[in-house]
Amino acid sequence: MQLRKTLLVGWVSVALLSGCSLFNSEEDVVKMSPLPKVENQFTPTKVWSTSVGDGVGDYYSHLHPAWQDGTIFAADRFGVVKALDASNGKTKWEVNLSTNPGFFSSRISAALSGGIAVSGTHAYIGSEKAIVYALNTEDGKIAWQTNVGGEAISRPVISDGLVLIHTGNGLLQALSETDGSIQWSANLDMPNLSLRGESAPATAFGAAIVGGDNGRVSAVMMKEGQVIWQQRISQPSGATEIDRLSDVDTTPVIVNGVVYAIAYNGNLVAMDLRSGQIMWKRDIGSVSNIIVDADHIYVVDQDDRVIALNTDGGVSLWRQSELLHRNLTAPVLYNGYLVVGDAEGYLHWINTDDGRFVAQQKVDSSGFLSAPVVASDKLVVQAKGGEVYSFTR
Repeated sequence: MQLRKTLLVGWVSVALLSGCSLFNSEEDVVKMSPLPKVENQFTPTKVWSTSVGDGVGDYYSHLHPAWQDGTIFAADRFGVVKALDASNGKTKWEVNLSTNPGFFSSRISAALSGGIAVSGTHAYIGSEKAIVYALNTEDGKIAWQTNVGGEAISRPVISDGLVLIHTGNGLLQALSETDGSIQWSANLDMPNLSLRGESAPATAFGAAIVGGDNGRVSAVMMKEGQVIWQQRISQPSGATEIDRLSDVDTTPVIVNGVVYAIAYNGNLVAMDLRSGQIMWKRDIGSVSNIIVDADHIYVVDQDDRVIALNTDGGVSLWRQSELLHRNLTAPVLYNGYLVVGDAEGYLHWINTDDGRFVAQQKVDSSGFLSAPVVASDKLVVQAKGGEVYSFTR
């Protein structure tokens, strides 16, 4: 099958991108778990909400806000980018990156994707049209824009004077933070069929650690783009090509010289940062970013179980299985609680000690795709319809 990531459409993409499994019969449909009944121990307070364009609609674009120095930066897929005052949600500036082909023509979508990253005086965002933009944080004006080697659907990562972009065709490219010029490109091998999504790299000690669609995690020297080591954490297996998907679409986490990474249809692994050698692995798969906090790891697996493990051997501490197939976002830690959103627009607050629900709230009927973001003392989340919400606890 010669489907590429950009061609996953129809029932294939719906099933894969929701984290559900495929069955042989059309009548065998994975059903979303009913909403669990929760007796709220507290009610999170909505501080403000504001619209940022039309959101992502039915597209699988993991657009999410970013925060820096009292300002929230958010965008919609069409091309609207806003800087918002984190205290009240009021717009500081707004730009539109969509293009205008002529006076009598409608504007053409910029197809923004992957989320905003902010560092210093620039906010960075990529597009499905293989363009990376750097915007001035003060006024939103374009500082530079660069055409990269493929769809820029992962979040840009800024480190060591470089903007790292993992493109949809398997390239890891380094752009100059100053002017956007391409410094190097590393080709990470691509299978014929893969999920729509790319791992944003993690960086440490001059190396970028990034997952690939081939089931491998790679370490790349940021000075020259040379691959130091590669480690396979998922081995394709199963009767169908869908079963054999082994993408590592999540961002690795680096703590105390250990790399934690997870693959779809694969494993959660701990690896030595210097050599890539696997220290331990557990049979858990996911397409959502994981959290490593102190000696705990928090995972939303591909069936939407929320799981806590310890970092010493990956021993399971608890599992919360009442949100199966509700298409959960990646988790975030906020004020000592684990928070996830779901496709129906609920936020679920979970006790990190035992996995029990402590609060639940309906926020937005368009649902959530991207994880909430912690902005100082606030929790900020963007709904698929484009509304951005700020909460406090």
